[in-house]
Amino acid sequence: MNKILTLLFIGLTTLTYGQKSKGPNFDIKDFNKKMEVAEWLYEYDMIAWKTSDSVMTQDKKDLARLGSDWFCFKKNDIWHAVYGKYENNQFDLVFHFKVDNGQVSRTNETVDTTLLHRYSRALKTASGQIKTLKDTVNLRFNQYIKENDDQTLSVWILPAFQPNSVAVYGGEFIYTIDPTGTKVLKDESYFQGQFLGFKVDNPREIWINYRDTEEPTLGAVFFAWYYKSYFTKIVIDNSKSISTPFKADNSWTWIHAEKEPEKKKKKK
Repeated sequence: MNKILTLLFIGLTTLTYGQKSKGPNFDIKDFNKKMEVAEWLYEYDMIAWKTSDSVMTQDKKDLARLGSDWFCFKKNDIWHAVYGKYENNQFDLVFHFKVDNGQVSRTNETVDTTLLHRYSRALKTASGQIKTLKDTVNLRFNQYIKENDDQTLSVWILPAFQPNSVAVYGGEFIYTIDPTGTKVLKDESYFQGQFLGFKVDNPREIWINYRDTEEPTLGAVFFAWYYKSYFTKIVIDNSKSISTPFKADNSWTWIHAEKEPEKKKKKK
């Protein structure tokens, strides 16, 4: 087994998760970017959970109008979640919720119809990229969407927390969609060829196998961050390093450790 050579502790008190060190050969800048996205995805996921609970308390007549289409967006530091049905190239809005300081409220506030249609189309476009895969695996996925500064749309599709209490990893599907929501401009997906998972009913140390990559992928970072409280320890096992979130003094810290290269055996 590879030996651990160097430890690099990275505090999470701010959005800067560490600075490049002359010692460890670990790409902190790349990790910082992924961690910022992972935290945003985590927040998005929490908003989805909170508002979906509110959806189920609504009038049955309105619930009957729903399709499987919904998404969240943030405006002026307030999260919004919209639920409806996308058909005939348009989004029919049924419910609109706002989440302010953790409080969920239904609102009749107008949402830009262009935004509704663009986001819905982009989610459909991205989902279509992995339709064949979805049809062959018995897994649930979550979708996340965010508008970029250039009006393109980023879509992330990640394995959801499964109904049987299994945390799944091994595939992350990341697309940049054009401003109209109809064309994939960039595909940054990663898939190991199979999905793996762990039951969360028994707190324990787990290692997630990413030894085919040199650095943690976004999906690996999100998995470890999302499920960090379900297990005693989660280790992302890359080819040249390991990474793990670590709790100390009621705050979380990332620990990265480089692996010592294996020495080649001398020929006899």
